[in-house]
Amino acid sequence: MDLILALLAGATVGAAVAAMALRDVVHCVLFLTVSLIGLALLYLKLGAEFVGFVQVLVYVGAVAVLVVFAVLLTRGGDAPTERIANAPWSGALVAAAVFAMLARAILGSPSLGSPSPETPVPTLSVKAIGEGLTGGYVLPLQIVALLLTAAMIGGVVIAMREKEGE
Repeated sequence: MDLILALLAGATVGAAVAAMALRDVVHCVLFLTVSLIGLALLYLKLGAEFVGFVQVLVYVGAVAVLVVFAVLLTRGGDAPTERIANAPWSGALVAAAVFAMLARAILGSPSLGSPSPETPVPTLSVKAIGEGLTGGYVLPLQIVALLLTAAMIGGVVIAMREKEGE
């Protein structure tokens, strides 16, 4: 394994674990951003330049910044100290369910076996992705943009209400 790839993978996994384990929400979001940047660098290292740049633009540039602003605007104090009952078991149950669904989807995939010679391999270019996003997938793209805008406005409204209450 390439040394740079191993270092990037280790840093990405380490940042993801830190994002889950830390108690301060701001630190969790910052480590999530580091993890997303590490994932983008892994994509670039593996030769998927378009996916890596989209990762930086969409997740790091938009979603992570939106989460940081929402956390900073809606901070109501310190982290909760009480423990939620059965939280580790419910988390493990959700993780097992997601793993089972992903394993079923992967194992049931027709592309898992050896490719047949008569099946053409589709060519995918940046132009085709752009045409898809501005053509057939323009409505889902706009819905996601509206949801992110509504989340940001909701964070500002909640922060304004908390300030008025003080």
